[in-house]
Amino acid sequence: MIPIGGLLVFCGLLTQTMAQLGALPLPLGQALPLPVDQSLPLPLGQSLPLPLGQALPLAVTPALPSSPTDLAKGLTSGLSNGLLSGGLLGVLENLPLLDILKPRGGTSSGLVGGLLGGLLEKVTSVIPGLDNIIDLKVTDPQLLELGLVQSPDGHRLYVTIPLGLKLRVKTLLVGSLLELAVKLNITAEILAVTDKQERIHLVLGDCTHSPGSLKISLLGSLPIQSLLDSLTGVLNKVLPELVQGKVCPLVNGALSQLDVTLVHDIVSKFPRPLSPLQEQ
Repeated sequence: MIPIGGLLVFCGLLTQTMAQLGALPLPLGQALPLPVDQSLPLPLGQSLPLPLGQALPLAVTPALPSSPTDLAKGLTSGLSNGLLSGGLLGVLENLPLLDILKPRGGTSSGLVGGLLGGLLEKVTSVIPGLDNIIDLKVTDPQLLELGLVQSPDGHRLYVTIPLGLKLRVKTLLVGSLLELAVKLNITAEILAVTDKQERIHLVLGDCTHSPGSLKISLLGSLPIQSLLDSLTGVLNKVLPELVQGKVCPLVNGALSQLDVTLVHDIVSKFPRPLSPLQEQ
């Protein structure tokens, strides 16, 4: 049995030691841990301390799939930018229409001497008034908002490319400038193909002017209706194919510049990509 006097001495020494430990300074920035009652509510905006080395988990937002509307906007925007950066407006402004409407020396360096041979020259030679044209310029070329639809089988996309420009015609008969507003749509077929390395591409299929889309209107008044009829008659014959031949190669170039991620997202909406052999 421990003597009572010895026990009292031991308790006194223990109390003195605890008091001395409590008076020791703590490292800078460190405080004594306080007991936390888990059942008590915490003040607003305050949370329980996390164990050393542990951080709150970061919230991860899953990637949302692109909607068809977003993909359509991305494609039409990409094609518009590609056409403009490819010099579309400059191409339209430099159409060789004067060479076509007023052949020189029996031949023309424009479309007449190329795609249509001498046929157009014969047409223009018998139309009254065209010999009086002394100047013709394209002004204010415009690329309007593109349209996009998918084929019923889902394997193709059709992009409508609406173009606008003005023609300033100077003739001996009128004695002043004649101004015409012209609008024309080009329709481009887009296919999804895979190359030998299984890489997916969007390529140009058929590309042509939309039948009946050419609109020619007179800006201002014209005293000689026969000249206007002659001019619009020839433009209806030659302008669609001329514009088509200049614009379609630019569409192919714009497709090659599309963002790779956008192309893959678009192709994922196709039933299956076509191989080069199937494309042909």
